[in-house]
Amino acid sequence: MFAAGCDLVSYIDEFAPQVRALEGDPTGLQWGDLSQEVPAVLLALDFSEMVLAEALRVGAPFIFTHHPFIFGPLGKLDLNNKHDALIVQALKEDITLFSAHTDLDVAPFGVSQVLGELLGLKNMQVLAPTGREELEKLVVFVPEGHEDKVRDALAKAGAGWIGNYSHCTYQLLGTGTFLPREGTSPFIGSSGRLEKVSEYRLETILERRNRKKILEAMQKAHPYEEVAYDLYPLSNEGQVWGLGRIGEPAEKTTLKKLAKRCREQLKPDVLRVLGDPEKRIEKIAVLGGSGSDYVEHALQSGADVFISGDIKYHDAWKAYHSGLALIDAGHDATERPVLPVLADYLRQRLEETGFDTKVLVSRKLDKMWYTV
Repeated sequence: MFAAGCDLVSYIDEFAPQVRALEGDPTGLQWGDLSQEVPAVLLALDFSEMVLAEALRVGAPFIFTHHPFIFGPLGKLDLNNKHDALIVQALKEDITLFSAHTDLDVAPFGVSQVLGELLGLKNMQVLAPTGREELEKLVVFVPEGHEDKVRDALAKAGAGWIGNYSHCTYQLLGTGTFLPREGTSPFIGSSGRLEKVSEYRLETILERRNRKKILEAMQKAHPYEEVAYDLYPLSNEGQVWGLGRIGEPAEKTTLKKLAKRCREQLKPDVLRVLGDPEKRIEKIAVLGGSGSDYVEHALQSGADVFISGDIKYHDAWKAYHSGLALIDAGHDATERPVLPVLADYLRQRLEETGFDTKVLVSRKLDKMWYTV
């Protein structure tokens, strides 16, 4: 059984929630039919003639790209225009295109997090925050003996996570009372008789955006016909998300050694380095993609070096005169590492839900620039 396009979109949204995309970003469905069954999905940075040909060859009617192909409203489709003609060709071939752009950039395990991990950073934090998760407390009353089943269902749906700890709850045993009325089918007791039952008050924390999914999982796992629960808004500061990361190298290093690691891990066509090769590096800022607008964030963070792509001339000079070293590994090279990570996540979710859809990462590196 194959997943439908809407199933894949749901899994992608778990990994990189679309609501976190930056304002005005055309992320999401570009074109296609999300009800269509998908025997294979192809992941790429960009949509191109080469990627379309690859998708047709491997039998992937669903293409995921990091960069949207349509950035603004289309007033017309001109078949003499290469861009427009490619859209029409994809539609004729029943190809669906879906993109996650800045939502994948700011995701907790998205572009910059993967880049930082690949380069060996530890103790990473968000470089340029763009939002914070809203939290709620859920309290549910569960008959004794069923608390573990309900707790497990809540955790699998996303509740009870604090950092890297799951199944975080507090439980207190007490007595619950209820009187089943006519027409009810109580799990315990009988109609017309007041029941007193040993029940656990089970408390946990959840992200507000996941509330619906968590409540559905709770009610499915709970033995009662009518589930008693409470929800409370919290003032706790939830998880921060945003662009870039700031962290520390796993071991002592210099700018020269760090540049060599970038060359080995990212394999860029061109690697530009600005700064003293022997400079000691104790704090590293990274941002996958275009980082020129975030040089100031790297300076304010106290970083010794900023690793990104597309650094503009005047921003580079500002960094140089402020003592901030730069490593520009290019736009695509600093973003591409996220694709295998997203692919692994999709494979895991597809396996958990019993779908046979294959997940493939494009082997086509369709670049606009070439070196001579």
